[in-house]
Amino acid sequence: MGLKILSLLLFFLAFGSMTSVKSPDAEICNGLLRAKLYLPDPQNGYYQGSRFDWSGNISSLTYNGHEYFGRWFKSGDPDLHDTIMGPAEEFAPLDYEVTIPGDTFVKIGIGTLIKPDEKPYVSGRQLSILNHGIWTVNKQSDQVQFIHELKDENYSYIYQKTVQLVINKAQLILFHSLKNTGKRTIETTVYCHNFFVIDQQPTGPAFTVKFPYPISGVGVGSGELIDIKDNKIEFLRNLKEGETVYYGSLSGFSRSPKDFDIRIENQKTGGGVCITSDQPIDKLVFWACATTLCPEPYINIKVEPGKEFKWKINYEFYTVQN
Repeated sequence: MGLKILSLLLFFLAFGSMTSVKSPDAEICNGLLRAKLYLPDPQNGYYQGSRFDWSGNISSLTYNGHEYFGRWFKSGDPDLHDTIMGPAEEFAPLDYEVTIPGDTFVKIGIGTLIKPDEKPYVSGRQLSILNHGIWTVNKQSDQVQFIHELKDENYSYIYQKTVQLVINKAQLILFHSLKNTGKRTIETTVYCHNFFVIDQQPTGPAFTVKFPYPISGVGVGSGELIDIKDNKIEFLRNLKEGETVYYGSLSGFSRSPKDFDIRIENQKTGGGVCITSDQPIDKLVFWACATTLCPEPYINIKVEPGKEFKWKINYEFYTVQN
């Protein structure tokens, strides 16, 4: 009897130690902004999915009493792409269409993945990761630098992202660089899903998404849940659980980086953010559900062997004056 009790005790102690493993994280501050980030880790990372770049997963960013990111989903499965939080960037897979089932392809910020079958690539489908590459994380009080190095028989690279809070400004900058260390040219796109959860407010009429030019497009929920008026996206009512809106291709922007200019404001709480970049928008998507709203600007990337491509995305946080 004593041996059984001892065995059960050892089992529960072992189980407790496994479940209490903490995902690696970091916290940074610049005097005005405070942010918490989860760090990439193939064993214990908060996010281990095959869709989004593993770096820059911000679980919280606060400014002047406002919260801008956070959990927008129910499941906490690290392999599920919905586990990710803002800003969340995804690179298009390299050579997926010409890869035969059972062979491998590459996604920047994730590694080498296995193509399971002939089905077309779908972002939300979890795929097996064969080679995670090597992650290096350098932390400072106001920034976190992520370095992802992948050596693959087809594509190799050194990808760097620095999440930096600008000292004494309500400003977050994502600095990126992609160095091609392989023999093939890297051609891909990257977009930022953003996943704003401003002040935990439901997606609805309190939110407005603004552009510095008239936009147009046809999408799911148009006229029923959402509407476009000149340079604004407006919600007609609060979205219910399970409802989504989606514009797969908004138009109106030029090929100038100055048109990479998106504002999201909540008129009820006063939380606002402006997103800009030093690159032009290649494609513009908008998606939202009941708990998050997501302008998704795409950037086109082409890097010859031995070359490096750099870009940045800037977030300026502010309070809306009602």
